[in-house]
Amino acid sequence: MSSSWNSVGLEVLYQVIGWIAFAAWSFSFYPQVVLNYRRKSVVGLNFDFLVLNLTKHSSYLIYNAALFFSPIIQKQYHEKFGDKEMIPVAANDVAFSIHAVTLTAFTLSQVLIYERGNQKVSKVCISITAVVWIAAIVCLIVAWPKSNWLWLIDVFNSIQVLMTAIKYIPQAVMNFQRKSTIGWSIGNILLDLTGGVLNFGQMGVQSVDQHTLVNFYGNIGKTLLSLEVVFFDVIFIIQHYVLYPVRRDENGKAIISERVAPLVRPLEKPEEDSV
Repeated sequence: MSSSWNSVGLEVLYQVIGWIAFAAWSFSFYPQVVLNYRRKSVVGLNFDFLVLNLTKHSSYLIYNAALFFSPIIQKQYHEKFGDKEMIPVAANDVAFSIHAVTLTAFTLSQVLIYERGNQKVSKVCISITAVVWIAAIVCLIVAWPKSNWLWLIDVFNSIQVLMTAIKYIPQAVMNFQRKSTIGWSIGNILLDLTGGVLNFGQMGVQSVDQHTLVNFYGNIGKTLLSLEVVFFDVIFIIQHYVLYPVRRDENGKAIISERVAPLVRPLEKPEEDSV
């Protein structure tokens, strides 16, 4: 028999935390979109981050949707971890993934229509993305004959963990080189951090109810995702508020002072600060 909640109160708390995390992570995409629109520019937003992020969220959507909706994959999960273990993917996880893919693709579309200076997607990023999706197709071919679908979606889960681990690096390096976070929304980071902490808390609530830590290592992708998000968001917060605080003129406008010319074209007028 499949597992169920032992405590109604913890089940309600689990759902509440999950949907708050969904709201925080979902809204985290909008400050950057709004900032790009207001500035009519994507200068300061790293394009490698966007491409890697789209790969990450697409992989996470495949994992979440497959495990949440497929009875066959759920059966394979219970055969591996036990019938009493709950499926470690909630409806809010699926909803978030769909929304994330949509908003990331929309942000990429802004790159095509707004001022972007000399910025472009690096060859390294293109190579990584190509290798990842070719590997995913190979794994699909390997899994198909024996219907190893749980193994296959674990591959996609591993991809999203890998992408999360590396996607922030180009933006952090770019901020360091420019000695500025202008063009990179701090609102995005604060909401992202909130979602990461709540996501981890949601898994903790389920563990308390089930008296087991299986959901942490049974869905290692979700666990590592939360830890990686918190780690990098703290770095960005330090960059924005401590290392490279925004200087303003007497009218409250951000004063731009680029220190690495090749990254962006010089701007002739002050830009609006991060949303």
